[in-house]
Amino acid sequence: MAKQGVAADDHTAYYVVNLLTLFARYESLYEQGKPGPGLQPVALLLAAAADSPHREARNALLRRAGDTSLFVAGFFGDGFARKLVDVDYYIDMGGAAYGRLSDNVRGTREGRAFGTVFAELAEKFRDFVDVLAEIRDSGRAAAIDVLRLYETWLRTGSGRAARLLREHGLEPNATLNVKTRH
Repeated sequence: MAKQGVAADDHTAYYVVNLLTLFARYESLYEQGKPGPGLQPVALLLAAAADSPHREARNALLRRAGDTSLFVAGFFGDGFARKLVDVDYYIDMGGAAYGRLSDNVRGTREGRAFGTVFAELAEKFRDFVDVLAEIRDSGRAAAIDVLRLYETWLRTGSGRAARLLREHGLEPNATLNVKTRH
């Protein structure tokens, strides 16, 4: 978090560390189903949350959507190149899930314990994705795909991607817009 310049409440940092610990177990991340284990699409989790008449079930689905999006975007974001959905999809969906969850738990016991955590994760979702990507990259010595890094920066505005581009001698141009940047 220090390397990415992300300031966060201690409770939020603790939540993210626990999330990493939880998803270190294969079966915690992947749903068990036929033909085999896999990730449930975040859009389906959000749709199920919207359809749920029970607050606890709705909140559990929103939390799962936020947690999964954060982990997947942070650790597997580079693998989305030229896929139907890219890392920005997970950033948008995960941030929205935590934002909705923060609103839903307001005034409840869960809200007193986690409301500010969920609100901070919603507000700084992209920053936390960068933190997880930094953790991912600290464990490997791989060549950086500069073009993919630039695509990530264009899609997400990631501060980490901008810093790495600068380290490789490229200056991201924030004045470009959708019509002129391609």
